[in-house]
Amino acid sequence: MAVSTASRLSPPRFRAPPPSLHPPTRRSRFSPVRAAKLEAVLSIGTHLIPHPRKAAKGGEDAFFANCDAGGVFAIADGVSGWAEKDVNPALFSRELMRNSSNFLNDEEASRDPQILLMKAHAATSSIGSATVIIAMLEKTGTLKIASVGDCGLKVIRKGQVMFSISPQEHYFDCPYQISSEAVGQTYQDALVCSVNLMEGDIIVSGSDGLFDNIFDQEILSIISESPGVDEAAKALAELARKHSVDVTFDSPYSMEARSRGFDVPWWKKLLGAKLIGGKMDDITVVVAQVKTVVVPEDEGGDTEEQKGNDQGAAAVVAFAEQND
Repeated sequence: MAVSTASRLSPPRFRAPPPSLHPPTRRSRFSPVRAAKLEAVLSIGTHLIPHPRKAAKGGEDAFFANCDAGGVFAIADGVSGWAEKDVNPALFSRELMRNSSNFLNDEEASRDPQILLMKAHAATSSIGSATVIIAMLEKTGTLKIASVGDCGLKVIRKGQVMFSISPQEHYFDCPYQISSEAVGQTYQDALVCSVNLMEGDIIVSGSDGLFDNIFDQEILSIISESPGVDEAAKALAELARKHSVDVTFDSPYSMEARSRGFDVPWWKKLLGAKLIGGKMDDITVVVAQVKTVVVPEDEGGDTEEQKGNDQGAAAVVAFAEQND
């Protein structure tokens, strides 16, 4: 189990939201006075663009997002190699995400992304494998993460990347993966970490189709220019897609490949050539912003301030055909 690097981040310091143009909901003046507390929630935006050659079938990525009880999201990237065995790689990733969403009703799984991954994987009957990441925000502001493979996650605070997880791989272009086969990885192999977040922090997560085709500085630029999480997720996915089909773009993927010894033949090097270009892939993006709500201490009371949550509490389980 990997050790978290999150200790360098500040502890959560939640502040009441700034005054709104719309007055907050108030209880009757005859209601008894009740103490209030601040809780962290996620406002989540998502976008998925399938691989150009897989668009007709919806691609092989899947994800879910749920803004209830703080907020949780997950991404699964189906391993395309299964297509060589006449297996649809999307079936495994989609079922894994459906099961992950369903197990949020399980009290133990709803508090621990690694346990959620364990139960969702055990309930998945489809043949195949996938890289996967699950992240859930506690009401105290702690983000818990469990990841197997090369889906990525970054935390942006005040215009800078403050936290990032590292990919797990057997060798270049062969990541760890949750599998229907006994030889694959399990929840026990997951990178497990947590990070304390503050109000206003931005989480950017995605399949490798995002991070193979877009640099951190481009991510920061889009986040700073986007009016909301939905717009940011869409803009990031579209830029990654643009880079992925650009054979002249020196992408993070091509730079990493060269650093691992993969390059053009020696005679092309003599002519000044090098391995460049984006990597065509399914591209899934999740952008989430930490916000706070003011709630009464006793359960079931009226909410004092409006929740800063664009998506609401409903769960969303999706793949590419739902984003056309």
